[in-house]
Amino acid sequence: MENFRQHEVTGSQQDAEPPSGIGTLHKLKGCRNSCCSQSARKIYFGVCVTICVTASWVGATHCIKYLYLRQPITSTGYSNNSNTVHHHIVVSYNAPFFTTWFCTNWTILFFPLYFICYLISTKCKKPGNIIQESVRNFRDKGFTAARFLTRCSLFCLLWVATNYMYIHSLRILLATDVMALFATNVSCVYLLSWVILHEQFVGVRIVAVILCDTGIALLAYMDGITGSPTLGGVVLAASAAACSAVYKVLFKKVIGDASYGQVSLFFSLIGLFNATLLWPLCLVLYFTRVETLHWDQLPWPVLLAASGLSLAANLLGNFSVAVTYDLFITLGLITAVPVSAALDVVLYGEHFVGMKLAGMILIAVGFFLVMFPDNWPDYITRLLRWSRRHRHGAQGSQRRDTVDYRTGYIRSHLRSPSGRVR
Repeated sequence: MENFRQHEVTGSQQDAEPPSGIGTLHKLKGCRNSCCSQSARKIYFGVCVTICVTASWVGATHCIKYLYLRQPITSTGYSNNSNTVHHHIVVSYNAPFFTTWFCTNWTILFFPLYFICYLISTKCKKPGNIIQESVRNFRDKGFTAARFLTRCSLFCLLWVATNYMYIHSLRILLATDVMALFATNVSCVYLLSWVILHEQFVGVRIVAVILCDTGIALLAYMDGITGSPTLGGVVLAASAAACSAVYKVLFKKVIGDASYGQVSLFFSLIGLFNATLLWPLCLVLYFTRVETLHWDQLPWPVLLAASGLSLAANLLGNFSVAVTYDLFITLGLITAVPVSAALDVVLYGEHFVGMKLAGMILIAVGFFLVMFPDNWPDYITRLLRWSRRHRHGAQGSQRRDTVDYRTGYIRSHLRSPSGRVR
């Protein structure tokens, strides 16, 4: 009888304690659900998008910088009276506006690429409906043909001005300096959004704006005040950042929330306006020798690489919102700075010390402060509460006694498994 009771008690204890294999299986399922959730997938895609934006942005900028660093052409001539050789040093490439015009032309491919991808994803949809849907969305917002084309020409000028100042500043400054200065456009976007779009005032973002402006000032005077073209290059790069912010805020003010079809059509029209209206200016600058181009020595591979990478960066910046959060796209602007700095150190032997390094650090800190959400104090409060609760819970679990789920009593040396007092 006693043996039977012992077997009964042992069996009841085994029933009370769940098998370890089932608990492990539940933990694995929970881990899989958390790692494969929609928000987790967006984070995974976001990391990939940040890497791609960084690579394309750094590649495009360094390709354009390389255009100005090419070796000059040496032409040799022989005089009639002697056999002396004359060497004439001619600058091979110095055409920032032509580079801007050529790279902007590639934005014409926005709508064709969107059209092909959308046609593949929706196999049953007629091709004509895609174009009609994109145009209809603008018509529903009250745009007439004349008004819409006028807006396109305005945004085309803003786009060309931004890219021209960015590319022109690369003649003077290092690629890393220009990219760090251009990253300050996030603070300009916030200021303009606060004034024009009446977005919420966030105090920490004002601090971020001050830090970015201080970083710009340090970079402006990193090589001294007199006898250095650095100040002009910094002004150009900072103006490009401000012009980019004006473009983004005005687009949101005038166009509003646009679909992917609208965005792709808008960019294609910007490229079309650029190609058809601004080519005479390229010829004027070429024949007046303001810009230097040698067509037989034109670095087409580097120019094509810069244009393709610039197009890839713009495509990622406008369409990656479909698979990830906008934060990861914006992060590509600041993560490109240390990558570019590493390339400058390896390729050109540059050093980042003193005011230059301090200015870049201040710009980076300001950039991350602008990325803070509107209700960031609430997130910090929740984090502190969670950490406090987790700490108290861990301490409480150490003091918690084991419960026998068969009888409901706490397992103790004073009671038997059946609940009787020993």
